[in-house]
Amino acid sequence: MTELQNLTLLGTALAIGLLIGLERGWRTRNLDEGMRVAGLRTYGMIGLLGGLAGILSQQAGGYVMGVVFLSLSLVLLLAYSKSVDKFADFSITSVIAALITFSLGALASYGHITLASASAVVITSLLGFKPLLHSWLKKLAQEELNATLKLLLISVVVLPILPNESYGPWNAFNPYHIWWMVVLIASISYLGYFAIRLVGNQHGPVLTGALGGLVSSTAVTLNLSKLSNLRPDMDNVLAAGILTACATMFARTLLLASLINPHLFRVLLPALLVMALTTYLAAFLLWRNRQGFRPIDEMPLENPFQLGVAIKFGAFLVAIMLLSKVLNVYFGDIGTYFLAAVSGLADVDPITLSMSKMSREGLAVGVAAKAILIAVTVNSSIKSLLSLLIGGKKLALRVGGTLLGAAGAGLLLMFVVSH
Repeated sequence: MTELQNLTLLGTALAIGLLIGLERGWRTRNLDEGMRVAGLRTYGMIGLLGGLAGILSQQAGGYVMGVVFLSLSLVLLLAYSKSVDKFADFSITSVIAALITFSLGALASYGHITLASASAVVITSLLGFKPLLHSWLKKLAQEELNATLKLLLISVVVLPILPNESYGPWNAFNPYHIWWMVVLIASISYLGYFAIRLVGNQHGPVLTGALGGLVSSTAVTLNLSKLSNLRPDMDNVLAAGILTACATMFARTLLLASLINPHLFRVLLPALLVMALTTYLAAFLLWRNRQGFRPIDEMPLENPFQLGVAIKFGAFLVAIMLLSKVLNVYFGDIGTYFLAAVSGLADVDPITLSMSKMSREGLAVGVAAKAILIAVTVNSSIKSLLSLLIGGKKLALRVGGTLLGAAGAGLLLMFVVSH
């Protein structure tokens, strides 16, 4: 390795140390001189030390790296042990950050510049986001922590060990594929739930609807329709929130179908785009014509992840996929469309996932797309009915008129384009 190459690697190691030291030094910038164990310069030198140790270890042997790392660890521990009485808020974070800085400097000296630099940016961001991360942690309830652990359990532990083979009639049951789709739905709902928890409802039903549509547009429809009875002066605002959730559901359906079978994206895009844009536009117009809006109370949402619900969803998904095969074999496309309409009465996700998977295994992409849109149209009709029965005629006129018009236009566009 040439001297110029070594200088480049050492320069990267120094830059990594200075980057991490910038954040550490800024955080302790108000402390008096002598009250900081390590700041910008020290972290820069630690990164450079890692780079030098890496180059020396390549020349003299790997033991050099071990000796230097252990020596640095002892120096840091000694320095911090002497400084415990000086710091009211003593934390081992800076010790770990210093050791990581050394390691990244050494990594850069071995030629892994991109990996070391990217890791330095991530570590610096993690250190800088301390107040934000701690505020999130304070908002986290016990059931939400449990939900997070359960989601990790089914995705990181259970999913990899499931057999990726097809079983049963028509090879309709693949444990790995079924559970992967359960994890996919659970993850999207989980992210939507926590987005609402972090943002809150103080920004209004429209933002709540946009995020709630990732969790359950039906739940948003039910809750805002109930609120309409208590706040009839907010019909425009609440209708806008419901419509935003439903428009997000259209986009969510496109995302799910495309993740399972990318070929469906091109076929579904025109119809679902018309549905989503029409509904978003109506929501925007209603929001513009809102009457004296006041922040609403916390809108209840279900636990972000429940293992029992996931298992039931998986069982329902297996049933839908098996029925789809049976009806398609014995009744052709008509049987598939009938099942889509019945499934849409309860939920769009199972039929969306089922049709998307079947379209990869022989079912015509056009038939799968039409079935998904039929389910979406039926489900939109159910939400329109809920807004009427729970929220009243004024709310239903705004919600139902928009949803039925948008869904009908999208469905008609699909059938026209396909012929």
